[in-house]
Amino acid sequence: MQRMQSMAEGYGVAVAQFAPSDDAVGNRGEITRLADLAVARGARLVVFPEYSSYFTPEPGEDWLTAAEPIGGAFTTHLAALADRLGVHLVAGMIERLDRPGDAAGARRVANTVVAIAPGAGVVARYRKLHLYDAFGQQESAWVAPGAIEPPETFEAGGIRFGLQTCYDARFPEVTRRIVDAGADVVCMPAEWVRGPLKEAHWRVLTTARALENTVYVAAADHAPPVGAGNSMIVDPMGVEVVTIGEATDVAVAWISKERIETVRRVNPALALRRFDVTPR
Repeated sequence: MQRMQSMAEGYGVAVAQFAPSDDAVGNRGEITRLADLAVARGARLVVFPEYSSYFTPEPGEDWLTAAEPIGGAFTTHLAALADRLGVHLVAGMIERLDRPGDAAGARRVANTVVAIAPGAGVVARYRKLHLYDAFGQQESAWVAPGAIEPPETFEAGGIRFGLQTCYDARFPEVTRRIVDAGADVVCMPAEWVRGPLKEAHWRVLTTARALENTVYVAAADHAPPVGAGNSMIVDPMGVEVVTIGEATDVAVAWISKERIETVRRVNPALALRRFDVTPR
């Protein structure tokens, strides 16, 4: 009875947690299984992790081979799945860039998030702005940063969604720009690498991005052993509504614009701020 009441009160959004591998076909199969499970639990939109199309713990030449264009096997599979289930899907992928090299003369791919709508295919995309050149890693050796462009958003269930990725959570201006573009929910696929205090950083930063912007954040991470897990949906008051621990699983929360409006009456932080975000 409680589940039926929750479904009636909001729009079902799920975070799906798994550990993508270098088996692209296997990854698509796991996405299908988890999407079916999420829909069975009431979801109308499902967020999958960063690098859901292909992943190895250390990027290398194989990433160049595994990269796909928008419209390749990965997004085609997602579109067919969205059509079959009648739901929106958000997932990270390695995107092939249609150029022989970048300004530095290196061959690199894009770390891209796509949003897929039933009957419409790709309705929004986001290329990761801040690359993970931290904690001993150097993502930029193989991945090109996205251009600073107006955020792309899309609507589902009368709610507006925006996109960002993983390490971008450490830069609050990224989320603020997405919210300024009208997003009520920020979908954040991630591959948050495990390490000392990293799980604490993940939880604090994800919560802060929701709380300071009075929006929902739906953050889907990789399952261990490489990822920290703890995929979660946080509401506009900073409440961790649902969380997945270390398991491969999905978790569903029912979100509503009414909750956002109620929180913003109590905490009108967006209306009271005195600064805008400008790119550098």
